[in-house]
Amino acid sequence: MNSNPNLLQTTLIVLLSLGFLSFLFIQEDRPKNQASSKIQWVSIDQAQELVKKEPRKVFVDVYTVWCGPCKLMDKTTFTDQNVIEYVNQHYYAVKLNAESTKKISYNGKETTEKELAKTFKVIGYPTIIFIDEKFENINPQLGYVKASQFKQMLIEFKGGV
Repeated sequence: MNSNPNLLQTTLIVLLSLGFLSFLFIQEDRPKNQASSKIQWVSIDQAQELVKKEPRKVFVDVYTVWCGPCKLMDKTTFTDQNVIEYVNQHYYAVKLNAESTKKISYNGKETTEKELAKTFKVIGYPTIIFIDEKFENINPQLGYVKASQFKQMLIEFKGGV
């Protein structure tokens, strides 16, 4: 079987080019899809301002960078489509690094994320803090929670069915 080396070379270049282009298009679409299917996290400062404009309950994910169960919740619970939709519709979601010295404001007082975690009496990680629309009723929940359990907690704290 005699093959034309130029034809083979041209075919190979075309196939590789098409493969590369399709990879680029897939990569280009990915952020759009992911952006619409993620929890819309805000800072504690932003949540306090947003509640004034549109009252909602708030949940704070108190974590540390070394916490394995925290990372597991990020990968499983917080990527569950049912949780994402419910949170984005009914809550303001906040991440709070319990070891960070980042300056924040809470109820009109300057503090750090680390100090706020102490104020919330966080004793382990992850801890989810549920806060009402007036930033008064604070309800901490310690430990890893699966998506279905977490959604049920969200519903119950919101006062829904």
